[in-house]
Amino acid sequence: MALSVPGLSQGFGQLAATDAVSGSLKTLPGLQKEKGIVLIFHDPSCPFAKLYESRIKSLRTRFEAQGIGFALINPHAQNNESDLIRLRAYIDESGLNMPYLIDEKQQWTQAFLATKIPEVVVLVPGKTELELAYRGALDNNAQVENAVTERYLEISLVQILRGENPAVPQVRAVGCTIRTY
Repeated sequence: MALSVPGLSQGFGQLAATDAVSGSLKTLPGLQKEKGIVLIFHDPSCPFAKLYESRIKSLRTRFEAQGIGFALINPHAQNNESDLIRLRAYIDESGLNMPYLIDEKQQWTQAFLATKIPEVVVLVPGKTELELAYRGALDNNAQVENAVTERYLEISLVQILRGENPAVPQVRAVGCTIRTY
């Protein structure tokens, strides 16, 4: 079920970041559920991220119960008290209710070659380590939820739960550009 992406680093199990919600260090294997994990590159200051909030909550509610974990990753936040407080408040107010990782050194961003907010990465258990199954956009209409005609992430997750490879393993994400440091 692996997606081959040139330059994509392996050894995902080595990734760790502080969770703004709990304040604890989280590792990728610790976040994973039995069927996989959805990582969403996110920043509350990005208008596209706000437009996707209800869709993200709906997907998490539907698929977490079926063994897919969810986590947000902020590539712009710093691991300091003010950012932790701000992001914790955001999670409480938005109702997203999932780990919110601070990618202070952008290790996660670089490992998955993320360039946009929101951009999604879906990892599934492979023979020896996690494998990339889907990467890209949540759907084909960031601005108007009711006008969505292609639900890329949802379709990929359904196919993964059936034991299939996603028919479309990669779709270009649209949103705010991730600033690299």
